[in-house]
Amino acid sequence: MNDENLYDRLNKLEFHQSLLLRMIQNTDKHFFRLVVEKSLTEQEVTEFYKQCESMSKELEEQKAEGFVYFHPLYKKFSSELHPSLEAEEVIQACLCQKLFLPLMQELKKYL
Repeated sequence: MNDENLYDRLNKLEFHQSLLLRMIQNTDKHFFRLVVEKSLTEQEVTEFYKQCESMSKELEEQKAEGFVYFHPLYKKFSSELHPSLEAEEVIQACLCQKLFLPLMQELKKYL
């Protein structure tokens, strides 16, 4: 396969991806849509899930210890996000898709 053919195929895939994004605008899979829009890799999404699982445990531990102020956790979340993502859009997308609900509901308070 030559470079020009590969380039044409890549352009077609990008075009089809943009059409698919328009088609799924009304879906409840907002986080997955965000992943496609921002062109995240499977590894980057897996890392995000691991971070959220870790922060969810941290939130539970802090609540058990009587913490009521979680702004440091929000700052940690924001700083560990992929550079192409913004905290507000990720939190909203996760809430709509019902991902990591207790964590996202708490982080939403700091938007």
